[in-house]
Amino acid sequence: MSDTPVDSSKRTWLIASGCAGAVGAGFVATPFVSSFQPSEKAKAAGAAVEADISSLQPGEKMTVEWRGKPVWIMRRTSEQLESLKKTEPELADPNSDRKAYPTPDYAKNQHRSIKPEILVAVGICSHLGCSPSDKFQTGPQPSLPDNWEGGFLCPCHGSTFDLAGRVFKNKPAPDNLEVPRHMYLSDTKLVIGKDQNGEA
Repeated sequence: MSDTPVDSSKRTWLIASGCAGAVGAGFVATPFVSSFQPSEKAKAAGAAVEADISSLQPGEKMTVEWRGKPVWIMRRTSEQLESLKKTEPELADPNSDRKAYPTPDYAKNQHRSIKPEILVAVGICSHLGCSPSDKFQTGPQPSLPDNWEGGFLCPCHGSTFDLAGRVFKNKPAPDNLEVPRHMYLSDTKLVIGKDQNGEA
């Protein structure tokens, strides 16, 4: 083993090289570490979201975000559920047969939901992507028919939807509001974005 001392210029060079190597390794490691985190693109692509509906009262609606879209969750009253029978003759697609937004089998019913009282629907009009307004009050009012039973009105071009998100006849919107895949974890916890079959 040599006892020859390393001159100061070599020592400085070795320290500088070692530091540069350590910094470089840190930069290289960073993408590997961040690759374990879900990207913004992956999040936007649609991780399922949970919603707590324990405080949602009859006649109330809440909104959660899923895939960058507003998803409405509404607890309908018994009167509002009854109104769905009355609107059927006036609807363009009462049985949700159209395929632009395929309705899950468990929501292909009059109330378009798993539990009759709970509506889960994407709050985006199927015409040009506007967000319809709540029009829950019944009876005559501006931009609505005199026999209005309550529902949603798209202010952009006048499309109307009943309280199951079904579009009325002769309106610009070509389809009902989308019902996303969803399931219940409990009576008060709802998952939007996947169902019991694991489908998203």
